[in-house]
Amino acid sequence: MFLFNATTPIQWVGWALVFVGLIVSNEIERRSKVGGLIFFVGLPLAMTVYCVAIGVGVAQGAEWALTNPTHIYQNGWFHYAKVYAALTGCIGFMAIKYKWGKLGKARWFRAFPFVIVAINILIAVVSDFESYAHFISGDYTIVTAGSELEQYAAVGAPVWLTSEGVWQLCGVNNLCNGIAGLINIFCMTAWWSVYAGKNEEDMLWPDMTWVYVVAYDIWNFCYTYNCLPTHSFFCGFALLLAPTVANALWNKGGWIQNRANTLATWCMFAQVFPWFQEESMFRTVSLQNPTVTNAVSFAALGVNIAAIAYIAYRAKKLGVNPYKSDVFVGTRDWEQATARREDASLDPALNA
Repeated sequence: MFLFNATTPIQWVGWALVFVGLIVSNEIERRSKVGGLIFFVGLPLAMTVYCVAIGVGVAQGAEWALTNPTHIYQNGWFHYAKVYAALTGCIGFMAIKYKWGKLGKARWFRAFPFVIVAINILIAVVSDFESYAHFISGDYTIVTAGSELEQYAAVGAPVWLTSEGVWQLCGVNNLCNGIAGLINIFCMTAWWSVYAGKNEEDMLWPDMTWVYVVAYDIWNFCYTYNCLPTHSFFCGFALLLAPTVANALWNKGGWIQNRANTLATWCMFAQVFPWFQEESMFRTVSLQNPTVTNAVSFAALGVNIAAIAYIAYRAKKLGVNPYKSDVFVGTRDWEQATARREDASLDPALNA
């Protein structure tokens, strides 16, 4: 799936650096209030000043800004929407786990994780549909043998050029994965059953079990393969694996917090240092083949249909509304995550 040159071992070193870096940064962010504030308040302010300065420079026609890698590779709407949406999630999750002010203690605010995750998913869905719009409008180029486009997609594939200079395959794969993303939103259950963990280390969502994590990971990997062909080795592989490993091995119930933390951290790094994945020795390019992208997209759609069907089955079996009540109560994942909650009597949202 990935095009490698003779420096393949070096590219795997780059992958390992990203994976380990995200694991370590997530531990700092979740275990330390100061660490969280540095990563999700201090660094974003610095990034914003940097990006605004580049924007002003571009508007004035300054050469240093026009040739800046952030402007060349990260100027699209998607990257800015994603980084700030992820950061908003991180701050909101911290408010819940540290019970900051009335907002962090309010029961209604426990639905915030669902809302912000849904927004993040919709950003990717719109991006997939944007590519599909190029396909149905005929606004694309067919890859021909011997052309430079062969490094991005197979011969005969329809591709279009993004504002960041990336040739992106478009077709029914985008439609299927966009629909899978919409279904994935409704695979999130028990919207208000979100809690602070013991010792305020984590925000926990016990009903977000492996069923959701698997459906999300497959859908999101497919999205990166569809729409981020020069980034998917890192943001579609290392970035998805880091929070999933943490949730599986030592932070049960904290997957969505892990995901938000690692996503925000990676997005900020990629926004300021796009050179790492675009021009350095670690650079990889996903070779997009319509047969493969369609197969991956159909798989993402099928898995999410299966997940929503299983959720409906469990909800009917328990006789509950899956969005108001836990549907995975009694399962191993749910029990382990719930055991990590702080004493319910100390939770103001549950005793209001």
